Amino acid sequence: MKPTRIWKCRNADCRAWVREEFATPNQACPLCGGPMLRSMKHLPPLQNKVKARAKS
Repeated sequence: MKPTRIWKCRNADCRAWVREEFATPNQACPLCGGPMLRSMKHLPPLQNKVKARAKS
């Protein structure tokens, strides 16, 4: 687990959040459409695994 920057919904009734690297400019909540707030969360690191393409 490592500290990760996220965007979380400001609406107290909504629990949505998005990793910063997947956020868009002027990020709106993907569930309720409300405003988002920058925050931190301890998450497992992402691993970019690219599947090898079969050679033809």
